[in-house]
Amino acid sequence: MAEKRRRFDAEFREGAVRIVAETGRPVAEVARELGINEGTLHTWISRAKRAGGDGTLAESEREELARLRRQDVERSKRIKELEMERDDFKRCMALWVK
Repeated sequence: MAEKRRRFDAEFREGAVRIVAETGRPVAEVARELGINEGTLHTWISRAKRAGGDGTLAESEREELARLRRQDVERSKRIKELEMERDDFKRCMALWVK
């Protein structure tokens, strides 16, 4: 007969992910100690990384990072525009000189 599926609350999942992130211990070792499947813990870690909740950045830091990335994209667009203008001026000067 199949076993009933165990459910883990969010606090337990976050704690398990935090243990792996902060201690640097292998996932298999932490999973064994907590009595959960290694694959399950890997899944929790992957989800936390995708959500940005792996303990590396706070919410305000993630917001600032997103803002800085947007600024970087805007600056890149502006640089491309200026390079195109520069190239146009070079072509115009070459034609004018001839």
